[in-house]
Amino acid sequence: MVDVRAAKDRLVEEVDRHAEVLLAASHRIHEHPELAFAEHQAHDLLTSILDDNGIEVERGAYGLPTAFAARAGSSGPTVAVMCEYDALPGIGHACGHNIIATAGLGAGLAAAALADDLGGRVLILGSPAEEGGGGKVLMADQGALDGVDAAMMVHPAGADLRSMNAIAVQQCWVEYHGQASHAAAAPQRGRNALDAAVLGYLNVAALRQHIRPTERIHGIFTKAGDAANIVPAHTKAVWYVRSPKRRHLDALEARVLACLQAGASAAGCEMTYEWKDPAYADLVDLDPFADLYVDNAARLGRTVTDHRAVPGVVGSTDMGNVSHRIPSIHPMIQVSPPHVAIHTEAFVDHARSRDGDRAVLDGAKAMAMTVADLWLRPEALAAVQEAFAAADTDPRA
Repeated sequence: MVDVRAAKDRLVEEVDRHAEVLLAASHRIHEHPELAFAEHQAHDLLTSILDDNGIEVERGAYGLPTAFAARAGSSGPTVAVMCEYDALPGIGHACGHNIIATAGLGAGLAAAALADDLGGRVLILGSPAEEGGGGKVLMADQGALDGVDAAMMVHPAGADLRSMNAIAVQQCWVEYHGQASHAAAAPQRGRNALDAAVLGYLNVAALRQHIRPTERIHGIFTKAGDAANIVPAHTKAVWYVRSPKRRHLDALEARVLACLQAGASAAGCEMTYEWKDPAYADLVDLDPFADLYVDNAARLGRTVTDHRAVPGVVGSTDMGNVSHRIPSIHPMIQVSPPHVAIHTEAFVDHARSRDGDRAVLDGAKAMAMTVADLWLRPEALAAVQEAFAAADTDPRA
């Protein structure tokens, strides 16, 4: 009979043994941000570390050049640890994916070193394009989660939280097509595609008064014309439509499209659109699973708060889709003061700070210990699986 506490102590020691490599990797990814599906340097760095530690790794896994999968252990429950490493346009790692990548790597390295001793299997998944692109969904569609009993990751934030209020989202890419004309000599001959986009935007702004308080709609213009003295013949916009549940998106999407199309009609233009798949699902919270992480984080001196009592921590993630397929957790780990929000320039520096480094190591340790709970405590895994069976999951996720 393996002593669970002793096993956890050994896992913590394993993470500490890799600390220098993990922090160097976190800093390097942070210093060289790469966008969705172009994370070649991060992919190569993380997989080379796995190679150096004798762990079998598949590069370019599941048909995605910057995805990877590494496995260890020959029997027992299979637990997946997720790594993300894409950045945001313009502001780099303002979501701290360098921390997600290396905390996941650290947990995976520790679990792999002890997998055969502890009677479990670990799967380390490198998933590209979380910031739009849905790498985890694409990987799962190709079988990445087949045979996996549970999955986990940690996400940096301004507080230690059990989870994230992750709601469903889908992107809509819109184009307006009008008629160019000289804006001074013959404006009457033009059909202004920018007017169409602006009117559509205003319609959505009015719609926001009459949607659920938990729903969100936001968009930007990505092309507004070519020259001020030419009536714009072609404009583009990107919209995000969010709702607490994936099944609620359909009705809201129809209302948003009606607003956008009305702008086109009023300006005498044509509109084309594409809903970008995959849509992201909401995150399924499993209290028995989160409780394991909370207890393990407490061993490291972290007090983890219930995210449901903290307003304003709202976003979307493709980990939500994973959580509808297999039992999953997505706790938040503090790297910044509470008033510093993710996806801001201010958060970028915190993702490479002393607190950011601590989050890499603490996140790796807390996850590795949670893996041990699932491997060594059959009653804990059974409770997680029972909670998942009773959860509100969406087969479309």
